[in-house]
Amino acid sequence: MSYRDIVSRRVLTWAPVAVGARMPVAMAPLALVFLVRERPGGYSLGAALAAAYVIGEITGAPVLGMRLAPRRARPHLAAGLLAGAAGFAGLGAFPGAPTAALMAFAFLAGAGPAAAPGGLRTLLTSLVPAHAAPQALSAESVLTFGVWAVSPATVTGLALGADPRLPPLLAAALMASSAAGLWSLPAGWAADGPDGPAERNARDGAGASKSRLLARAWPVYVTGAASLSLLALAELVLPALLEQRGIGVGWAGPLLTVMAAASAVGAFLYGLRSWPGLLRTRSAVLMTGMSAAVAVVALIPGTPGIAAALAVAGLLQSGAMLTRNLSLREVLPPHLLAAGYSVMYAAVGAGYAATGSLAGALLPHTAPSTAILAGVVLTLLLTAVGWWGERRAGRSAPGAGDALPLGAAGAEGTPVGGGRDPEGGL
Repeated sequence: MSYRDIVSRRVLTWAPVAVGARMPVAMAPLALVFLVRERPGGYSLGAALAAAYVIGEITGAPVLGMRLAPRRARPHLAAGLLAGAAGFAGLGAFPGAPTAALMAFAFLAGAGPAAAPGGLRTLLTSLVPAHAAPQALSAESVLTFGVWAVSPATVTGLALGADPRLPPLLAAALMASSAAGLWSLPAGWAADGPDGPAERNARDGAGASKSRLLARAWPVYVTGAASLSLLALAELVLPALLEQRGIGVGWAGPLLTVMAAASAVGAFLYGLRSWPGLLRTRSAVLMTGMSAAVAVVALIPGTPGIAAALAVAGLLQSGAMLTRNLSLREVLPPHLLAAGYSVMYAAVGAGYAATGSLAGALLPHTAPSTAILAGVVLTLLLTAVGWWGERRAGRSAPGAGDALPLGAAGAEGTPVGGGRDPEGGL
């Protein structure tokens, strides 16, 4: 297994398009807070705008993802990215607008491009040989964690060093450039003639609706939600935990950077080889290890120990997220992969919000360390439910057979066919 299999001109062209679509997502929460913090009740308003943005993502991802046409994905993705650019541009151009208008702009910025992550991921895996899907997804994760590592510094530098309107305006420009960049990539991931794989799978699955086929992957969505719930604990409760330990709150930023960097390293290492065991077993092991690491964060007293535990959690988190993406390739037929990734996007957002809400409800009544441990218990329960659901379903669910060649390549590292992606060999 080698990353050489995914190095091509089209993949290198895909990378800046993906950065343009994803960096605004990473910038959004902090950018919204800085945008309105000088207004009366600014921090509360910033939190409300961030909530509207996340609600837009959770709402838009499944709705728009299910409408993506595999062979004609480009105009759908471009329209969504341009809508997101319009939302960010409205926020940056009219920061003093009434609250309702700002909430509408934030919702549009989150909802419009919500199908883009799933669509771009599916497009990426169609650009590489089938057996290289794990490496492609690993490289995508490295890129994503890199974006999340640099975005906070970018937002802070622009908002405090220049003008708080600049981060949302930059986000708008990035999304617009990503929409334009789509025309340098293939139009879709099944553009190989009127009887391509997507068309055949659509006929094969004619007896089952998209919603029913997507619903069969519910265990994967549950475990995906669990994987990001731990990230919510780390991000939202860490400042309070540091205060509890008598450590400067300013350490929260560097510690989270350590976690993000470790996640990027973990994603790279995951793609270097094939790993033994079923995907569901691999996922459960990684999630259990990550939960243990976050529990150590809650219990250990010193900064070096917290940093080490967060690094271990980040290292395992990227592997857990990758197993979820590979599991979707195993469960869903190819023509529904983009929609499945979009539903996963909504699920992990819901998991983040649910765990954040739980932590927020517990913090006024208990110690931050206890709130983290409660979140870890919730994560383990979701992981167990997801593992049980996958074990119960096995590979006998209708529709799984259509996607099995893809999943087999991802799950066991076995080359399929002639080494080209059966989604269309774009």
